[in-house]
Amino acid sequence: MSENGLTSAQHKMRDAGVAEQAITVFTHYYQSLEAGATGLIPEETIEPLTQIDSLADVEVSEEDAREALSKTVLIRLNGGLGTSMGLDRAKSLLPVRDGKTFLDLLVDQVLAARRRYGVSLPLILMNSFRTREDSLEVLAGHPEIQVDGLPLDFLQNREPKLRADDLTPVEWKADPELEWCPPGHGDIYTALLASGLLDALLDKG
Repeated sequence: MSENGLTSAQHKMRDAGVAEQAITVFTHYYQSLEAGATGLIPEETIEPLTQIDSLADVEVSEEDAREALSKTVLIRLNGGLGTSMGLDRAKSLLPVRDGKTFLDLLVDQVLAARRRYGVSLPLILMNSFRTREDSLEVLAGHPEIQVDGLPLDFLQNREPKLRADDLTPVEWKADPELEWCPPGHGDIYTALLASGLLDALLDKG
């Protein structure tokens, strides 16, 4: 029964234009779920982190900072809706200070770093299909954030929601968009590769 579920899910993803790399990752985790994986980490396997390095203990010269930032891109994981906070848009669009959203403040920080160090420092959002439109609308109000040759965002992949009883894809004809969910922030690696953005960033240095 679950094999039929996996095949159905794979077909559904291909029909929706989901990248093959994402389908391969989905297949791996589907099979792990079949094998009994829960995703839980037992308490007894966790060791506390008691000592961490502090930025205050590190000296970085302006020249070294500029050199590092000249090869840096800031990717904002922006795929989640703030439903737990009563929102129906990306959490980064929540107004937090003087009418500015988290995303507005992030843009201000990036622009300040660019001015200070004389670097391009691209800002690119990893959006989901539910956060893309509203987030790009906010960035449209900051045209100076665009870096030539690079997009302002790339999309997380999406995967079908599954029934708990037989692991087949759900159907909701009243709103087919609700049949899908984003795979989470760990999808950044698959999405970077499948979108071609990784190659574009490497080409830009």
